[in-house]
Order: sequence, then structure tokens, then C-alpha cells
Amino acid sequence: MEGSVSPSLPSGLMGNPSSHNAGRVILDGYSINHIPVSGFPGLKKRSHAHVNRSWIKIDQGGNSKILELDKAAIMRHCSLPARDLRLLDPLFIYPSTILGRENAIVVSLEQIRCIITADEVILMNSLDANVVLYKSELCKRLQTNKEQSDLPFEFRALELALELTCMSLDAQVYVKELEMEIHPVLDELASSISTLNLERVRRFKGQLLALTQRVQKVCDEIEHLMDDDGDMAEMYLTEKKLRKEAYTSSELYSQTEESGGAGVVSKSAPVSPLKEYIDDTEDLINIKLGNVQNQLIQFELLLTAATFVATIFAVVAGVFGMNFEDSIFDYPFAFHWVLITTGVFCVMLYISFLFYFRHKKVFPL
Repeated sequence: MEGSVSPSLPSGLMGNPSSHNAGRVILDGYSINHIPVSGFPGLKKRSHAHVNRSWIKIDQGGNSKILELDKAAIMRHCSLPARDLRLLDPLFIYPSTILGRENAIVVSLEQIRCIITADEVILMNSLDANVVLYKSELCKRLQTNKEQSDLPFEFRALELALELTCMSLDAQVYVKELEMEIHPVLDELASSISTLNLERVRRFKGQLLALTQRVQKVCDEIEHLMDDDGDMAEMYLTEKKLRKEAYTSSELYSQTEESGGAGVVSKSAPVSPLKEYIDDTEDLINIKLGNVQNQLIQFELLLTAATFVATIFAVVAGVFGMNFEDSIFDYPFAFHWVLITTGVFCVMLYISFLFYFRHKKVFPL
């Protein structure tokens, strides 16, 4: 039943037995059996080391059990090459990938990493919420809708993995603090450009970029599978199973089994953050250069306004410096009052320019 630990492994899924004298360590889904070397405490023989990993097996009836299997047992049972199992290793970071093989579908979607066959799902055991939800929901659907679904078993398991992955990515945008914090930061940056605001925007941009790339990789995988009829047919494991059962020749069956792991090349590669960090740094430098350019433009506007005001004052002073006769020259202080009035007018005009620039948010004051 669900959640039970199998004391003995079924046929085809035989794990490595541990010795009675072997010590056992379990670390986050890994169990390591080793035989201590006498006279050297803590020293382990490499030839006797066996690494088992905790898996959850879910059959077509919705029953689940926990198994401890090593990589070799999984490879033999599912006819998978070792490079495909690297996608399921939690110690490595790989992009979301769905691989169709002869006897299985290798699924690596965010935290949901499993192997789907025509009869069962072998799920990487983990305490992650997505893994727990996938296990419980798949068992529930298989137990309640045994005869009602038109989809074969492997597609129902793959459909649930895609559904939960999309829900998880969607929740990371709307539930986390990312969306709640990024809008105030952008509004503050629009009103006041500073190094602190630029750093905060850069940090949020890096998080959004990483999340966008993860979402885009899932979309690319789905589009690739939908566009390629060959890959879709390759994942129709139930039909291939029925076709194999119809074969009467043992040689033909044997050749079909052997062709499962031959000539298959894994299309996944590790994701490296070098490139993303360079792009983020380049964007930050461009933003800072744009900020310096804006400051130069603001200074140029101030100089232009000051030059315009000074030109008005110089024009008035130049008019009174001309050699012509007028009654205003009969008053000794008339020229001084004209200059004072013009100066006050020019100062008020310059201040009005500053208030206009501030109103239009050309630059903060």
C-alpha cells in the first residue's frame, strides 16, 4: 500500500544487499553501505562501496512503495543509459528535460524527477512539496479513475508532472515577495535614480531572468514534443508494450530490447551561470552610463536657461548703451533702476524655468 517500505525488492528491481558487519548512513535520500577496514577506523574499501538511492514506485493501481535501489538496477530495469540517469541526480542542475526512450520516459521538471514506464512510475524520493504532491495526486487519480480515462498510463503520469510544474512556476511569481517588492522599487527608481535603487533593480532582474529561463525551457520542451511526431510516438509506451507482447519470435523480442539503449545521445547539458552574470553586469553598466548621460543633459538644460536669461539682460543693457537721445537719460538713476528691474525679471524667469523642469520631472531638485 501507499507509503509502505518494501522489505524485499520485486523481480527486476533487486537492490544491493548489505552485509551484517556493514555500517549504514542515510543522508537525504541516499543510503551508503560500507564495510569498515580493521585497524583503520573510518577507512572504507572502494570495492565494497554501494550507493543506494531512495525511490518511490507507483503502479497502475495507484499503490506506492518505497524502494532503495542503486543506479545499475534502475538502468537494467528501464533499459536506460547512465547519462540519462544523470538528469535525475539532485546534486546536478540541469534544465527541464523530457526524454522518450524505448521502454521509459525520463522526466526532469524542476523538483519532479522520475522515470515513467508503461506499468509504473519510479519517482525520486524527496521531502520537497512538489514531489509529495505529485505522489499523492497521482495515486489519488489512479485509484479513483481506473477505467474512466482515455489516456494511457504513461501520458497521465506525464500530464500531472507538467501540470504541477506549471503551477509551481506560477506560484513563484505571485506568492513570493518578488512581485510585491519589484513594483515599489521600479516606482522609486523612476522618481529618483540612485546606486542603491539600481542595485535593487539589478537583483530583482536577475531573479526574474532566472525564472523566465526556467519557464521558457519548460515551454520549449512541450513545444518540441508537440511538433515532433517521432518523439510523441516514441513515448507511447503502452502501444509498444502491446506490440512486443504480440511477437512470437524470441529473437525479435531480444533485438527490440537491445535497441533500447543503443545510439541514444542525451540532449541535456549543465546550466552555467557565467553568461547570465556577464549579461547582468553589462546591463548595470549601461544603466549607469545612461544615468551619467541624463545628468549631462540636465546640466546642459540649466546652462541653456542661464544663457537665455543672461542674453535678455545683455540686450537691455546694450540698448541703453547706444548713442541716442531720450528723455529717460535726463534722470541720473534711471539707468540703474532699469538694470535692477531687468535683473529681477531675469532671476524670476530663471526660477520659473527650474520649477517648470521640476514639474515635468526632467530632473529632481
